[in-house]
Amino acid sequence: MLFAIHAIDRTGALPTRLANYDAHKAFLGDTSRFGVKIVMSGPLVADDGTTMIGSLFLIEAPGRAEVEAFNHADPFAAAGIWEKVTITGFLRRQG
Repeated sequence: MLFAIHAIDRTGALPTRLANYDAHKAFLGDTSRFGVKIVMSGPLVADDGTTMIGSLFLIEAPGRAEVEAFNHADPFAAAGIWEKVTITGFLRRQG
């Protein structure tokens, strides 16, 4: 099953985001311990097209519990960067 993680940064989180960026990227390098696969991911940006304001992930996983464990272990989550995280499952359309 596929899941979308949509995470919006708290106000003023950009310096903390940048300070934790290398740890976040390293964390994303191996998701096997969570039983999830990142299909795509990247930062959400403000209307200026450059200022990072959140994160978006498309995750393949057996269930929501694995996605939640993966998300909670992310260094960005540990640093308190995200103000709001929404996890939504969806079915892959065939054809």
